[in-house]
Amino acid sequence: MTYTTNEMMTVAAARRLKNGSVCFVGIGLPSKAANLARLTSSPDVVLIYESGPIGAKPSVLPLSIGDGELAETADTVVPTGEIFRYWLQGGRIDVGFLGAAQVDRFGNINTTVVGDYFSPKVRLPGAGGAPEIAGSAKSVLIILKQSARSFVDKLDFITSVGHGEGGDSRKRLGLPGAGPVGIITDLCIMEPEEGTHEFVVTALHPGVTREQVVAATGWAIRFAEHVETSAEPTDVELTALRDLEARTAAAHGQAPGEA
Repeated sequence: MTYTTNEMMTVAAARRLKNGSVCFVGIGLPSKAANLARLTSSPDVVLIYESGPIGAKPSVLPLSIGDGELAETADTVVPTGEIFRYWLQGGRIDVGFLGAAQVDRFGNINTTVVGDYFSPKVRLPGAGGAPEIAGSAKSVLIILKQSARSFVDKLDFITSVGHGEGGDSRKRLGLPGAGPVGIITDLCIMEPEEGTHEFVVTALHPGVTREQVVAATGWAIRFAEHVETSAEPTDVELTALRDLEARTAAAHGQAPGEA
């Protein structure tokens, strides 16, 4: 089966979720990847959303954290305060799965503004629960499409801290957990370099060149000593993903591919 770069990105991200892990899921691309993992490689992954659902198993992708599909399919629903205080800050979340508008070389995220905070070019959706997830989850995965506008040398605003200024910055900030351990894009996979915690390319998706990645990155991106090639999506993964998107489009009145 042929596939798109967006499908490759979603599949590659889904594969990063270990079966049985507890995952705090963001809406959008993270939710699509996490639910694909649940439908394929990780059927026992526990999906948690900040509105309170634990063990959500939506048949279609939610429009927001308040989508009734999440509560109706969850094992249980608890107050939002319990999600954050007991589950997240209590160290019970294995993976925080986040999207971003901008990200820098140390995995810090901006979802607040583009440009000056008081007179921005673009006002973005905002933080939501992302700062707490980025700060307290045992590990964090970030998924977004790659371009020089989104992968920037310096963030206009740090909404959610990754590895701060690099090195032991996160430790000095007193943040628990490993922080971001992977950035998955439509071109490649990046992971933090040991010691510096600067993100370097560790895998290229099939057909993608180093030159493409360099052109789509706003800093002098580096490559690991050994760069792998991502395995192509299987027919099973693509079928599950496309069926999920088709159900979502039908439920929400969207055109195919908008889910």
